[in-house]
Amino acid sequence: MLKQLRSDSPEALALLDRTTRFDDGVDDAVAAILADVRSRGDAAVADYTRRFDEREPPYEVSRARWDAAADSVSPRVREALDHAAARIRSFHERQVEPDLDVAYDGVRLELRVTPLARVGLYVPGGTARYPSSVLMTALPAKVAGVRDVVMVTPGASPETLLAARIARVDRVFEIGGAQAVGALAFGTATIPRVDKIVGPGNAWVASAKRQVYGEVDIDSIAGPSEVLIIADAAARPAWIAADLLAQAEHDREARAVLVTTSPELAAAVDAELVRQLADLPRKAIAEHAIRTHGAAILVDSIDAAIAFANTWAPEHLELQVADAREVASRCTTAGAIFVGAWSSEAAGDYLAGANHVLPTGGAARYASPLGVYDFRKRTSLVEYSRAAALAHADSISTLATVEGLDAHGRSAMIRKKP
Repeated sequence: MLKQLRSDSPEALALLDRTTRFDDGVDDAVAAILADVRSRGDAAVADYTRRFDEREPPYEVSRARWDAAADSVSPRVREALDHAAARIRSFHERQVEPDLDVAYDGVRLELRVTPLARVGLYVPGGTARYPSSVLMTALPAKVAGVRDVVMVTPGASPETLLAARIARVDRVFEIGGAQAVGALAFGTATIPRVDKIVGPGNAWVASAKRQVYGEVDIDSIAGPSEVLIIADAAARPAWIAADLLAQAEHDREARAVLVTTSPELAAAVDAELVRQLADLPRKAIAEHAIRTHGAAILVDSIDAAIAFANTWAPEHLELQVADAREVASRCTTAGAIFVGAWSSEAAGDYLAGANHVLPTGGAARYASPLGVYDFRKRTSLVEYSRAAALAHADSISTLATVEGLDAHGRSAMIRKKP
């Protein structure tokens, strides 16, 4: 089931070639939808929502419906969501950064950190339920101080609406797809324009987010979900197989990769995959992902495994090895690192408290998990005294002359005139 590959083989190297680009047909269709939403607003949103989701306006979830749906959730689920929310909120509260204020030689420099005014959350829906995505996107925004949090989803389940209530989401609209992204980016008569759009979605949503960037900020372009597990000979095959399948069941394009020094472990994991797939409700999805995009990469040493992981830059990196903490210190390009066999990626998805909105497709080389810092902006303040302005004028003028910007130099030197 898992293809066994050497780390330097062409097939293994091909695993490194991931992209968040889409077929021209998707991008072109999304561009047309966005242009229509910009032009016709609510009328266009309604047309596409009728066509794709067979839903009629109005789309905002009323308070009465919201309360009734949230109240219908079982106490056990409510308790789990409250537990997760408390941990997520606690971790993210520690990410709040202070303003910076320094003064020297008559110049005062400040970096003022303020929250965005309004953000939009995209939460996948329809037949699936993703209350965890609500908590992971809304809670950091509220911790950051965002005044208005607007959620869109193609299908608002009771659990999703309860999570939105717990996370203090302000408004919920039951729309999805590219038209929802366009409505948030441009604003309509009924849907407010936001400053930033965050949250995962399908190819149409990801393409729309890419195309509206600049009109608004976005968190990232999410590709297929992925996990890379580094394991040594002592690792438990059943645990590894379970963690690979937890990733593979997301969708048919998910990536689940094992990197190990032990061919025997790879074979045992393969047997476990077959066994565990047998009764998995999402077997068809997970099996396709494993067969198409899964692999067992054989390496000669843990050092070689680390090198492969740092090149691949996975969204999730699990370390089921001896001295996992030391190995983690040398892993530099992963969205999230799960240290030791007891640290499952599923725990990170739901309850640990760190954010599960992570860079995919190799973007972990330069991108970070979603956090409070994503919902705050920084403004520089520069204040000169008279003495400092006079003292710096000559240097400013000299540099302006080098760049051929004479008016810049004049604006500094004019202050020296009586």
